[in-house]
Amino acid sequence: MANRLLQEKSPYLLQHAHNPVDWRPWGPEALDEARAQDRPIFLSIGYATCHWCHVMAHESFEDAEVARLLNEHFVPIKVDREERPDLDGVYMAVCQALTGRGGWPLSVFLTPQGKPFYAGTYFPKQSRYGMPGFIPVLQELARRWEGPERARIIQASEQITQALQPQAPAGGAELGEDALEQAYEGLARIYDQQHHGFGNAPKFPSPHHLTFLLRWHLRQPQSQALAMAGGTLLAMWRGGMYDQVGLGFHRYSVDAQWLVPHFEKMLYDQAMLGLAFAEAFQLTGQEEYGQAFDEIAAYVMRDMTAPEGGFYSAEDADSEGEEGRFYVWTPPQVQEALGPELGGLFCRFYDVTPGGNFEHGRSIPRLTRDLAAFAVEEGRDPAELAAQMAQARQRLFAVREERVRPLKDDKVITAWNGLMIAALAKGHQALGDEAYLRAATRAAEFIEAHLTDPDGRLHRRWREGHLSGPGYLDDYAFYTWGLIELYQAGLDPAHLERALALTALSNELFWDDKAGGYFYTPADGENLIIREKEIYDGATPSGNSAAALNLLRLARLTGDSGLEEQAQALLRALAPVVSQQPMAYTQFMNVLDFALGPGQELVVAGAAGAADTRAMLQRIQRTFLPRSVLLLRPTEPGAAARLAALAPFTAQMEALEGRATAYLCQNFACQRPVQDPAQLDLG
Repeated sequence: MANRLLQEKSPYLLQHAHNPVDWRPWGPEALDEARAQDRPIFLSIGYATCHWCHVMAHESFEDAEVARLLNEHFVPIKVDREERPDLDGVYMAVCQALTGRGGWPLSVFLTPQGKPFYAGTYFPKQSRYGMPGFIPVLQELARRWEGPERARIIQASEQITQALQPQAPAGGAELGEDALEQAYEGLARIYDQQHHGFGNAPKFPSPHHLTFLLRWHLRQPQSQALAMAGGTLLAMWRGGMYDQVGLGFHRYSVDAQWLVPHFEKMLYDQAMLGLAFAEAFQLTGQEEYGQAFDEIAAYVMRDMTAPEGGFYSAEDADSEGEEGRFYVWTPPQVQEALGPELGGLFCRFYDVTPGGNFEHGRSIPRLTRDLAAFAVEEGRDPAELAAQMAQARQRLFAVREERVRPLKDDKVITAWNGLMIAALAKGHQALGDEAYLRAATRAAEFIEAHLTDPDGRLHRRWREGHLSGPGYLDDYAFYTWGLIELYQAGLDPAHLERALALTALSNELFWDDKAGGYFYTPADGENLIIREKEIYDGATPSGNSAAALNLLRLARLTGDSGLEEQAQALLRALAPVVSQQPMAYTQFMNVLDFALGPGQELVVAGAAGAADTRAMLQRIQRTFLPRSVLLLRPTEPGAAARLAALAPFTAQMEALEGRATAYLCQNFACQRPVQDPAQLDLG
């Protein structure tokens, strides 16, 4: 018997469409029903690739007794957090305030007016190990709501809602380089010298920590910033958190040594880690960083790209009812696929052992030493060994494809696509691979064709031709980020024009005229119990961090001082919060790094596609220049006029004597034009 979720497009909601629970999707109909029936709402928020969401679904939501309690006493509502991050943000704040922790599944009980009075995450069906059981919770809350204690519940819900209302932060000094230093010192204190990464288990990739450290290295080359960032990137890439057979990163490591991952794969992790590896390659030229980026891109283009060009959201951790089953191996399985000699070699190199390094005698492939050292141990030529291992991985991948695959969450989310566009565009700049530029361009074209209204506004999600509601701040900010990076890679002014238009829309829809900064939801969006501002840089950067850097980069690209002033207003608005713990806002520290400079504006004047123009552009694009912006001023009159309309200061910057010419401006002063890429002083 199907419930009302059967008409939805979200893979997460569809997973629950045949539960005996009479689920409703969030919307006016469900909320009106709760008010009409005078019943509390049980709000369950999760996502399609969430392991503990699956566990609670199997234990409770597929259970007849639980379904009876929910259906008789509550209005049960299901929400996909990836489609409705606004709801997730509001009610996650409730859970954290009431319990001191958060996570998914998120379970919140609301009055019919949507005000919360009880919250938690995963509940077992019955109480165990000190955890309240879901059935006792349902029974007790129903008893209280339907009895004389209801007034106390309503009073508590009002108090909780009032406590969540945003408070104006106390004024403070503007952020300076001391905040960058505090962020670095904070990361240095929790850096794991042995296994790399930050803090204890579980360990998360936190790519913006790493991109911040690369920038701090430019300011303080004598610091340990580069060693910390590089060591962490390589430890993750060599460990079990990276899929050594099929490529791509899992979500995080449950241990300190990056061995055992939570096996789901998220698009945003591929994007943010891809950006970090590309920048590390630009900075150091170290081949492993470039290889890691190539592999991430190969995984995304192979497994996470829709035929229409957009990027899918995630792959599940579970298959055949077990987390990680798809990804693990035993020596007999490897040797059956590869033969005894190559199979034994692979097992020794990738730590696939008879006893296993994971559960039930199975192993997660990982590298415990580099290939050169292994070649010495085996008495083999390193190049020949590398070729053998590449062949072994390909053959094992083909065998693995015959297994039952984890679920692929094939919805296309604008925000995460923006991040992946940025990563592929950055990869093109760093490595020169045209395939990355083509894939990024196709994804942008997909967003314009399928996720954009005629008035230019964005939607949040596309799946099978169906759109979900309006875009949020991160959809606008991350896609604008992608467009700016796409312009830096391909130098098509259409991408710069669209980035400017989206910034104007963002200001109209999200900007707080009173206190500064951007709200997460649009001004004409659904009226929730609070209107949040997202500041913390978590698994992905905050929308405010991304928007602030967009403003600064667009200001430098166009010479528009109004954009620069707005960026400074945003920095001032968030400074009181950020200054309390700069380490928690490392993408915002990247914004501050750019704002403090020294920055560079680089204009290359030359014939588009000409060899000398390409050489000059490559000299710039393949260098790590996080505080610089690049423009191409074509020699063709129409194209030059189009750029001048966007960036008037480029109008007089011409290709001297018909040769590609670079103009470099720094600290409000311009150097003499250069026509030899080797003579271009990039600092």
